[in-house]
Amino acid sequence: MQRFIIYLVPLILLVSSCKKWLDVKPESQVASEQLFTTYQGFEEALNGIYTRCSQSDLYGTELTMGLPDVLALDWLISPNADYLNYLQASLYNYQDQSFITKKDAIWQGLYNAIANDNLLLQNVDSGKVLSAVEYPLIKGEALALRAYMHFDILRLFAPSFLTGSGTKAIPYVTSFSNKVTPTSSVADVIRLILKDLNDARALLRQTDPILSPGYVVGYPADAAAKETSSDTLFLQNRRQRLNYYAVCGELARVYLYMNDKANALSNALEVINSRKFPWTKQSDFINADPTLKDRILYNELVFDWPIPTSANTLANYFGSGSNGSLYLSADMGSSIYETSGVGATDLRFQQWFKPGTNLYLMKYVDTTRHPLVAPAMRLSELYYIAAESSYDSDPLKAVSYVDTVRSVRGIDPLQVSSPDDFMTQLVKEARKEFYGEGQIFYMYKRLNRGIVGPTGIVNAPTDKNFVLPLPLNEIEFGGR
Repeated sequence: MQRFIIYLVPLILLVSSCKKWLDVKPESQVASEQLFTTYQGFEEALNGIYTRCSQSDLYGTELTMGLPDVLALDWLISPNADYLNYLQASLYNYQDQSFITKKDAIWQGLYNAIANDNLLLQNVDSGKVLSAVEYPLIKGEALALRAYMHFDILRLFAPSFLTGSGTKAIPYVTSFSNKVTPTSSVADVIRLILKDLNDARALLRQTDPILSPGYVVGYPADAAAKETSSDTLFLQNRRQRLNYYAVCGELARVYLYMNDKANALSNALEVINSRKFPWTKQSDFINADPTLKDRILYNELVFDWPIPTSANTLANYFGSGSNGSLYLSADMGSSIYETSGVGATDLRFQQWFKPGTNLYLMKYVDTTRHPLVAPAMRLSELYYIAAESSYDSDPLKAVSYVDTVRSVRGIDPLQVSSPDDFMTQLVKEARKEFYGEGQIFYMYKRLNRGIVGPTGIVNAPTDKNFVLPLPLNEIEFGGR
């Protein structure tokens, strides 16, 4: 990615919390040589990549509750000058300059994080700094991060596997270099993603603490929770890292993206059958005491990104503060959650939206019981993947996976009349579950399904809407 190399070293300097080596020798080559001479240096480098990804322009806000959900037409948008780029995105006006600036910043941010990831991977095999316990964790997470970021770039900037598997897509960058990486086809990018994820899975299987029976998921203050019991900070809170089960979940996503339902199902069941992630108790979900309430369904998160912004900032972002931006109309919310029928008892609608003429998302407020996080992968998503992957061979089992989620959300079992009806119902359920989490747009695109707008009009499934244009300089250097 030659046109971005000038940003790479400043990025790793900014996101690393290790200051001493910077003070001594700021030159990039010497600095990186010093950084990767100790286990702590590798930790700092890896933590820096997570920190960069968690910033508001990437997964801390934009890629979780921002642009993908706007593209899925999940929001009405206030005529606030700060959000005109979202308005243009909702119209699929990809030639608008404010939109171009936003989507190019996402591309650049992810590829810069990938470059720093590649710098770490370039050094991880170069010596014997890491122990037999440390090496699989460091390399496994770095490989998984590289795959995870490339997959989201692919899902935004390239045709889906269903509609364009042979189409030139994006560069899959695997080295820290000033050489231009050629653009690969959708199918070839998927192949490289799967290689990194499967390699990561094999490495993390060796030493990831989350696999231990003694690692118990829970709220930080709960005596039974064992997520912070390790003496080593790096081994705590594995759900805020690409842990073994998160890698299995990402494999399930990618296999389903290419319609390999057998492998999607086996990886989804690896997470489900582990019983590592408990469903949130309804008493916690609906608790009126903000110190005990869990709106985010924290224990169900297989992987999440810590959010660096405050809950008050997000309240403004979603329109419940003084600078309203993204919201639903009451009619739109009632339609999506089917409140006149089965959704009358849907706890998600009751707990996630502030009632009124306009509905404001409350999912990211009142976070006293757990850290403020952006969901990256939910247990419910693995149930949905298992349902879609198993319907052809066992329709009753597939429906039972969806009904498991519906039950814990307070609604009755599915009534399904045909395979097409099942998929329609599944997409509706996923939209309810993933509100403000940036996933439903990718589901529409993967399935090549029309996107329902706020007025009920269905936007046709076309690459004109589904595929964000590559940055102009990427096209100049060999893109499509």
